[in-house]
Amino acid sequence: MTLFLALILLIAGFLAYRFWSKKQARAALLTAPLSNQQRAIIADQVPIIRRLPKDLRDKLDGKVNLFLDQVDFQGCDGLEVTEEMKLSIAAQACLLVINSDLWYDNLTTILIYPNAFKSRQQRRSGYVVTEKEIVRTGESWDRGPVILSWAHSRQGALDDHDGQNVVFHEFAHQIDDLSGGTNGVPVLSKGQSFAEWEHVFLAAYDAHVQAVEHGQHTVIDPYGATGHEEFFAVSVEVFFEKPQALKRDVPEVYEQLSKLFHLDPVNWR
Repeated sequence: MTLFLALILLIAGFLAYRFWSKKQARAALLTAPLSNQQRAIIADQVPIIRRLPKDLRDKLDGKVNLFLDQVDFQGCDGLEVTEEMKLSIAAQACLLVINSDLWYDNLTTILIYPNAFKSRQQRRSGYVVTEKEIVRTGESWDRGPVILSWAHSRQGALDDHDGQNVVFHEFAHQIDDLSGGTNGVPVLSKGQSFAEWEHVFLAAYDAHVQAVEHGQHTVIDPYGATGHEEFFAVSVEVFFEKPQALKRDVPEVYEQLSKLFHLDPVNWR
């Protein structure tokens, strides 16, 4: 009996030490600065970062360090993954969580294609399942991985005012999935009301669908009309890249996203 108790205590001690060790390593990564060269690459490849207030730029370093330590980048179709690619994608992904407790807990792998890639999509209607091949620039799977076209990821980052960014889009899906399903309702911030979120986003989605069906111009990409999860993802793209337009046209959505991310990009330089 004594031996059994000793074994239990030994295992418990090992698990406690492992938890403490991981916590210490995470804290160290979050406080470690990037090198000047890494910062220069990010500023060059992800110009939206230049608009960040200084306190947020300082936080970005640690989040990027943690992201690079956690995620394995794999090139596909002969693509050789470079430090530039890793830093560009990591900086864009971390911008979404730069000022909140949200984190990509389930993500360990990012697959990068040189350009748009083919993906198989299944649709079920009763007992009938159909499958078709479509061309994509990005995909986000439940609990990972994220799949990206480097050409589109790079262009989306360089043009930071057009409201279209495939990395923001796919990582918005990753954030959405933290709630247990990709349905347009992420894990909300402390103090946020689910009822208010639901009211705002359902009303905005319905209005968006109506506008798209009538051929009206919308600040949120028409692709958002294909489902609640896509409406959330494209809204995130616009929130970061065209915040003034989003706040003007759909102020309630802007307010909810601002509360979710603890950010107010309207006031960035």
